[in-house]
Amino acid sequence: MADTMARALWERYEPVHDLVYFAPEARRAADGLGMRGFWMGYFALRAAPVGAVHPAVVTSCFYVFHPSRVARALPDAWAYAAPADVLAARWEAMDAAMTRLFGADTVGSAAFAKAADLAWEAAAAADTTGRVLAAANQALERPDRPAARLWQGLTTLREHRGDSHVAVLVSLGLGPVEAMVLKAAAGESDGPFLRETRKWAEADWAAAVARLRADGRLAADGSLTAAGLAVRAEAEALTDAAAEGPWAALGAERSERLAALLEPLARSVEEAELLPPGNPVGLTRGPYPAAR
Repeated sequence: MADTMARALWERYEPVHDLVYFAPEARRAADGLGMRGFWMGYFALRAAPVGAVHPAVVTSCFYVFHPSRVARALPDAWAYAAPADVLAARWEAMDAAMTRLFGADTVGSAAFAKAADLAWEAAAAADTTGRVLAAANQALERPDRPAARLWQGLTTLREHRGDSHVAVLVSLGLGPVEAMVLKAAAGESDGPFLRETRKWAEADWAAAVARLRADGRLAADGSLTAAGLAVRAEAEALTDAAAEGPWAALGAERSERLAALLEPLARSVEEAELLPPGNPVGLTRGPYPAAR
């Protein structure tokens, strides 16, 4: 893939954003709100910025989850805690998680505050037209504490990229399961892990595989054909292009500065082995052993 600024920054902010899913502080926050299990906490913590909308809206925004996976968590989650309470809890959890993982001295440093301000400025410059999750996160108030401010800024940027990626997949005619099959075939994620956690039946996965073989994008052995490699490359290149706006606004020098400030934070998350095997978040750098 082209070494664009958008891709370079994504590789560094994605692990920090992912603390909201995999840090123990996030699970404790969800449990403290009364959420029932990991998935209810996941959907509540991520969907809180858009409010107590119908599960179909969240299914559409999140794209790769089977509707039944979402419906088992929402709207029931809002009976335990209102979206505003969930938002406050996730900022508290991320503040605690980063302080524990990176150290109080790092979180309290001028360099960390600089990273938070750069991330917030880039997020504020993001064009959220047609990007629902990004717009909802961008509309939130600016946290006073640098850890919460950094995490929220990075989260807006992450959802901006994710919304863009969904638009690209739709434009290329790649449905949720086809997109996951191609990602797994490219060796970037573990297929069975994606299917099971996103709650798709084996028959749904097999049907997507059959469609991709019929389209000439997937070989009989499950590997990508030349056409499959081409559509994957196109999807990633278009996603990178759609995600460049915030970094063009921030400028090359300050974008590179933010990337350098995020690098040790991303490595700390990766070295803590908080991200699950199977690479469900799709990161393409670092060791991500397949799920077993």
